[in-house]
Amino acid sequence: MKKKNDPINIMAGPGGASLRDLMGKQSVRATFRISSRAIESMAVVAEHFGIKQKSLFDHLVEDVDTLNAIAGKLTADAMKEVPRVQKTFVISRRTLDSLELVSRQFGAPRDALVEFSIQRLGELIDGERKRHAIRKALLKRVEERKELFYLSLSESAQALGEADPFVERLAHICGTLEHTVDDLKALVKRGEGLEGL
Repeated sequence: MKKKNDPINIMAGPGGASLRDLMGKQSVRATFRISSRAIESMAVVAEHFGIKQKSLFDHLVEDVDTLNAIAGKLTADAMKEVPRVQKTFVISRRTLDSLELVSRQFGAPRDALVEFSIQRLGELIDGERKRHAIRKALLKRVEERKELFYLSLSESAQALGEADPFVERLAHICGTLEHTVDDLKALVKRGEGLEGL
């Protein structure tokens, strides 16, 4: 809670952000012992959506209300059966403060709070895995149709000659299509990590 006469809060700039707000965004390193699956889920989701793991971690763990809800459901042996490995994350100071606060209030281990916060990605991963399978199937169909364009280009060039305006325009379409298909392939490749989760 902000104190009214706190000198750090009084230094708020024109946009309303105080020095305390800025300090909360500072990056810090924190080490947790969580499951390999949780670590992999973070990496794959960040890669798939093209976001930084720090941003994803902060999004999942910073909200105190969500942490309170998770902590309220944790049992003393919640992590007992979970094989864990050590992993250091770069997170915001605000996220670390939220974790520490909830951990103290509920007597819940930080590792368990992080593990179960990351597990919330499960539903998102399931949905994206299904979408990835659809994208793969559609990409195959697009590639088949691309080959038909190239066949038409070859036939047109034989019938009209390569300098014909029709052939030149069709060649331009094929070039554009090639770049677009390459972009689609890159998009589908980014989702390959979802297949192993």
